[in-house]
Amino acid sequence: MKYSIQNEFFRIEVLEKGAELCSIKSLTTNQEYLWQADPEIWGSHAPNLFPVIGCLKDDGFIHEGKEYPMPKHGFIRNNEDIQLHSKSENELCFVLKSNENTRKVYPFEFEYYIHYILDGKKLHVKIDVINTDPNKLFFCLGAHPAFACPLKKGEKYTDYYLEFEQKETAHTWMIVDNGLIGQEGKLILDENDRIELTPDLFAKDALIFKNLKSSFVQLKSKNSNFSLKVSLDDFPYLGLWAKPNAPYVCIEPWIGIADSYDSSREFSEKEMIQSLDPEQTFSATYTIDITE
Repeated sequence: MKYSIQNEFFRIEVLEKGAELCSIKSLTTNQEYLWQADPEIWGSHAPNLFPVIGCLKDDGFIHEGKEYPMPKHGFIRNNEDIQLHSKSENELCFVLKSNENTRKVYPFEFEYYIHYILDGKKLHVKIDVINTDPNKLFFCLGAHPAFACPLKKGEKYTDYYLEFEQKETAHTWMIVDNGLIGQEGKLILDENDRIELTPDLFAKDALIFKNLKSSFVQLKSKNSNFSLKVSLDDFPYLGLWAKPNAPYVCIEPWIGIADSYDSSREFSEKEMIQSLDPEQTFSATYTIDITE
């Protein structure tokens, strides 16, 4: 099942399964901006990542002496227990509460809410995590939206580029065996603000950045004034990814990262792990802002 809301500019659709955004369509031009999940290439639109991002060492973690299995990117993705919590003219909200299925892989009580809010030409995606456990709650969270690229017939992938708010000097972090994070790798941004999109840009998997200065990154066209801006204010890490030669690009705001190759596997020691006291709420928002 999917739900939709719209305003004078855009219509969005969200699958109840995984609370996954599956369409951002212009009502002015009829342009679809989200990747349409061709299963022959990559069968997702915009997975939600919680309570981990990426892969864990040995496919699980340790908490209080017990080992728990955990799938890549956590259990929100494709989760069929998520339900619509509320709908209004400009907002859809979905919720997942801890249950028998989550406790098998994640020994905490929690509530996870995700809000999709249309605000003019902007789409705000707000995530709230509430700790309903008597002990501290540990988690990471992030987003994995894939944007169609190129947008128009006759265009090429190389007609597009990614532009950061500020000039950056940044290396990517290498992905090694089993999807784990290795050492700091290739210099990608050398006091510049632009990454050209090329078919082989992601030949060695995602580009992963930590603690960039920029508060947003934009997908832009060399052929028009189009831009699609993704804000990073609440998210200190960023992943960029696509399958090689695929017609999309993922711009992924992260609070967290895959395990490093030398991880202790102790969940509370995980890089960028968030710690939330009982009855407290953690909130983070990213915004997609489209200029046509």
